[in-house]
Amino acid sequence: MLQQSVDPRHAINDEPLQLSVVIPTKNEAGNVEPLLERLGVALAGIEWEAIFVDDSSTDGTPELLTRIAQSDRRVRLIRRIGRRGLSSAVVEGALASTTPIVAVIDADLQHDEKVLPDLYRAIADKGHELAIGTRYAANGSTGEWAEDRLKISRFATALASPIMKTRLSDPMSGFFAVRRDILLEAAPRLSTVGYKILLDLVASHPRPLKVAEVGYTFGTRQHGESKLDEMVALEYLELLLDKAIGRFVPVKLVQFGAIGMLGVGVHLTLLYMAMNMVGAPFATSQALAVIGAMTFNFALNNKFTYRDQQLKGFAWVGGLFSFYLVCSLGAVANVGIGSLVYEQFHGWWIAGIAGAIVGSVWNYVASSWLTWTKR
Repeated sequence: MLQQSVDPRHAINDEPLQLSVVIPTKNEAGNVEPLLERLGVALAGIEWEAIFVDDSSTDGTPELLTRIAQSDRRVRLIRRIGRRGLSSAVVEGALASTTPIVAVIDADLQHDEKVLPDLYRAIADKGHELAIGTRYAANGSTGEWAEDRLKISRFATALASPIMKTRLSDPMSGFFAVRRDILLEAAPRLSTVGYKILLDLVASHPRPLKVAEVGYTFGTRQHGESKLDEMVALEYLELLLDKAIGRFVPVKLVQFGAIGMLGVGVHLTLLYMAMNMVGAPFATSQALAVIGAMTFNFALNNKFTYRDQQLKGFAWVGGLFSFYLVCSLGAVANVGIGSLVYEQFHGWWIAGIAGAIVGSVWNYVASSWLTWTKR
């Protein structure tokens, strides 16, 4: 009788899993199978599993992973609906693991999977708590990066230096392995903002970690599209801000306030144009300026501050009118509090500042609840 050959990647044994490889995906259908093939070769001799965390891919990635996972028990899939972001995806995947060591690798084949065994052994055999694949240590390289991108990366690394408890040559790396208990210790403090989960980890852990660094050459994407856009830079700055002041002031409140200050400029500009260029009466000009400034503030907050809950289509229109309502009530609160403070202290500037602060906080809290509430 002929014996059916068994693909060693699919073989089932009783050995405990030693390593979970967490792989965030967003439209990476063309890279999934090549990556699994490479992991099977690189991690031979290590009992491993791959945990894919998919953020609502539309190119068939989750369907492909579902088919693969049905025949390969080492492949798991977490599908996220209504949630987004590489950092939060990594955390969710890591928390779903039970292995003593968790590794993180991108799905786009730009990280050199042949380095994974070195990262794993640095922790399992040599007692390190964290092992990172670095582009800037010995034997490391950024590959085909243009000089401009290299300068931006180095500048971002310099910005991160003040918040890191553990010194790293490449805190922007998304390619690393960590003891699972170390990640669990940091988990309650993680910001999970944006793409830089390694930086978040070393900034959030209460103490410096024992680190090993392994150089690798950053590869070139073969399939799919890069996720790098203007939002990546914004989310990076948001992460830095959260680590610096997030214990005292919500970062979204800072963003909301900054957009509010821009809105003051928009208000004054529209007021000037309506009165001096159109010749409208002050009351009419003021009303147009108020509506214009509120619309401006809503649009920017929807695009940036609340991009993870961004309203589109008819929801955008409904959100705009709810924002009008919130800000109108905020204006009443502004005037009321300002008047009370003025009666007590007779200082117009103190009263003005007090009213503005109360109005701004009201607008932030109320719009978070009414306009951008999670549905």
